[in-house]
Amino acid sequence: MNNPVIRISIWVYLAIFFAYLLGPLVIMSITAFNSPSFPRATPWECLTFEWFSALFRDERILNGIKNSILVGIGTIILSVSMGLAGALMLTQIWPKLRATYYTVIIAPILIPGVVLGISTLVFWDRINRMLGLGADSVLSNGLFLTIIGQSTFIASYCMLVLVARLQRYDLALTEAALDLGATHAQAFRKILLPFMRPAIASAAVLAFLASFENYNTTTFTFGEYPTLTIELAQKVRYGITPAISALAFMIVVLTVFAALFNEANIKRKEVLAKARREGATVGEVTGGVKLPGFFTGNAAAVALVVFAIATIAVVGTATVYSPQQCIANVQEQKRLETERRIQELREQRKRDAEAKAAKDAAEGATTTAPKPSNNSGFGGVFAPGTLQGDDETAPSEDQEPSDNSGFGGVFDPTNIGGGD
Repeated sequence: MNNPVIRISIWVYLAIFFAYLLGPLVIMSITAFNSPSFPRATPWECLTFEWFSALFRDERILNGIKNSILVGIGTIILSVSMGLAGALMLTQIWPKLRATYYTVIIAPILIPGVVLGISTLVFWDRINRMLGLGADSVLSNGLFLTIIGQSTFIASYCMLVLVARLQRYDLALTEAALDLGATHAQAFRKILLPFMRPAIASAAVLAFLASFENYNTTTFTFGEYPTLTIELAQKVRYGITPAISALAFMIVVLTVFAALFNEANIKRKEVLAKARREGATVGEVTGGVKLPGFFTGNAAAVALVVFAIATIAVVGTATVYSPQQCIANVQEQKRLETERRIQELREQRKRDAEAKAAKDAAEGATTTAPKPSNNSGFGGVFAPGTLQGDDETAPSEDQEPSDNSGFGGVFDPTNIGGGD
């Protein structure tokens, strides 16, 4: 690590990695504040916040967000419950069957979402018919089918998170509780469940995010309850607006806010734990820095506050800022530019027409006029020279006149008069 080439290479790699990872999100966030009706970062026209207003006026997007939240809550309840049950079973099952059981539980992750969606729809439709229920029953409800379809594979993710936590659990704690007279339910509720609470929270967050962004499975099961991903996919087919970018920007902001809050909370717990171990105050552990309790020795908390202040400042600016004059100026510039281009096109066409006319005139002047030709189609029988026995050149005196009448000289005056 002391080699400067290695350090520079690492920094270059990290810069390329994060640019590849976060570049599209940054560009999309920029398009949310640009005035053109199609999302683009360049050329920049006017700073505007109207796309956020357009987002909150879009009933389909708002309905999709509501349905996504409902589906996410249902998926959390079902997936975390199944994942916790699967994790507990995996730790208590007969060791020789543990590998097989683990493979069966993980299998839904490997199945394509399209297959899960179709199979969920077909299976519950058949159950609905076997029970003699109508098309409006709960088994045909879009929310029910979507929650069931998503939970079939999200529960596997939750189980992996819970198993990782459960492997560090000391079974002696449960056995001690049972020896002291506690029931299995009491031991689970008062000992195992508090120990699993952080993993349950992580699994719940993972389940909600996986449900919120799911499209492959949901596209076959949503029915009359389209989620946000379904609505966005339908909008893309007919053309998108920067309102989608505004939605993406808000999701990014909320994600960053939640990440900073979680990091600040974890850092605060670490500082308090270190202070307890060393028997010192928080100020002594943090080098005597005097800040409010939550911010002492907690850079993430400070960053969270700065981020929140910046967000409030942007929202406040949006309430008083009006881009109408800027947009009007841009539209006027576009109009003038369009008229200029039209005028240039007309002049270009006029120059092309004049050049073509001059070229045609020059070609006509250099071309000689052709001889008149007889195109009557009768082989020159009715040509004036043929009817009158004329030729272009007069016959010489010692040349006998030829009969061109076409009747073999029968009407020649010398033949009629028998002369000579």
